[in-house]
Amino acid sequence: MTFLHCSLMLQSLMTVITPCFELPQPGVKVMCFHPWSDLTLPLMSLPEIRAVIDAWAELTTELGASYPWVQVWASSFLPNEAHLEDRTQRQHLSQHGVPMLLEYAEQEACRKERLVVENADWLVVVPYWATWPYQTLLLPRRHVCRLQDLSESEKDSLASIMQRLLIKYDNLFEVSFPYSMGWHGAPTGPYLEEDCRHWQLHAHYYPPLLRSATIRKFMVGYEMLAQAQRDLTPEQAAERLRNLPEVHYKKRAEEV
Repeated sequence: MTFLHCSLMLQSLMTVITPCFELPQPGVKVMCFHPWSDLTLPLMSLPEIRAVIDAWAELTTELGASYPWVQVWASSFLPNEAHLEDRTQRQHLSQHGVPMLLEYAEQEACRKERLVVENADWLVVVPYWATWPYQTLLLPRRHVCRLQDLSESEKDSLASIMQRLLIKYDNLFEVSFPYSMGWHGAPTGPYLEEDCRHWQLHAHYYPPLLRSATIRKFMVGYEMLAQAQRDLTPEQAAERLRNLPEVHYKKRAEEV
């Protein structure tokens, strides 16, 4: 399955690529996003971000030819999160005749109260089920199963909307905003020959910061043993992000 994950505790500096559970041929690769190790995605140019997207797509195609689940690290089975998404999306398509996340994107685009940024091909929302304060979901407007299925123009607009979102993240507390981000797409490997129309490509952003650059949310007590609790509503989080400027705070400081 195609799942590209970027663990970013100091921002989008690199993607770790690890084929998992293939003990005879272990290996790890690291894809650096830029020659300058201190330059993060929101401060990169659109062509530079597009180059990262192209590399993601190439790697998911390469590893997906052999592995059913690619977190660019790849595994020979569907992990729990992927298995749940596969089951729920398949069930929704069977019952309603439309991919679940495609329908959800259309509804959020109409309501707009949880919308953060959008363009002709993509939209970013704070999903109503979000548990992290500024958690977001990146969705294409058309039916797309896998990252490598995107058109050239969709990759360009993806670079643009990623940059806009990440600038807002950085501007929220005027800090290089930490987050974990990952792509979920239709299974690969032996699933490439199967019907995966129920799948819709999407990306999750999970940032931990809550009230400032130094105060983060922790999952403790009731949240670990019963159910998650939100410190602000998805609508409040979306409004705060939506109202932030799309010029990076560091570039505003340079202009002054």
